[in-house]
Amino acid sequence: MKRLRRYLVAGFLVWAPLAVTYLLLTFAVGIMDRTLLLIPAQYRPDELLGFHIPGLGVILMLVVLLVTGILAANFVGRAFVTGWESLLHRIPIVRAIYSAAKNFAEMVFSDSSQSFKKVLLIEYPRKGVYSLAFQTATKLGEVQGRTGEEVVCCFVPTTPNPTSGFIIIVPKKDIMTLDMEVDEALKMIISLGVVIPTWSKEQTAELPLELPEDKA
Repeated sequence: MKRLRRYLVAGFLVWAPLAVTYLLLTFAVGIMDRTLLLIPAQYRPDELLGFHIPGLGVILMLVVLLVTGILAANFVGRAFVTGWESLLHRIPIVRAIYSAAKNFAEMVFSDSSQSFKKVLLIEYPRKGVYSLAFQTATKLGEVQGRTGEEVVCCFVPTTPNPTSGFIIIVPKKDIMTLDMEVDEALKMIISLGVVIPTWSKEQTAELPLELPEDKA
């Protein structure tokens, strides 16, 4: 029975990730294929070809994003975007949602931003207990001035859903910067700590803690 159970678990570990990956990709492609509805009905690929080709919406979305980026980068496009944002900022409820979404997108996708570029280790929720966190901001204005020391704003994600979490402001001296990449940290969080990124202590010149194997 133990051997049978081991075989069943091994088979599950092979097929479960494949099934989840397939379902998520199918869902994402299906959502992006809905961009084809922007094309007049008589010119849609399904009508012209007589059958449906999954994934054409991905190509259309990439084209729309590219054209939008090109237009937004020139003078006329910037003026249009500025006017559009000015209009949205006059609508009370829409203003709050749009501003939050825009700030988050700029924070995550901007190359110049340091947000979500570093994985940190902080003592939270109490001293002696450590949590993974992502750096979101280092220039905190009033918070920096009132604390009288250099502080860092950290996002501590929940598991297995890393899109929710807590904002923690921590003194920089109490933070350890890890070598692991952001995607590696996300895998560790989503897997409930089962997937541990490989790490060699030669990656870091100075270690704040002595590893257990060093004592042997």
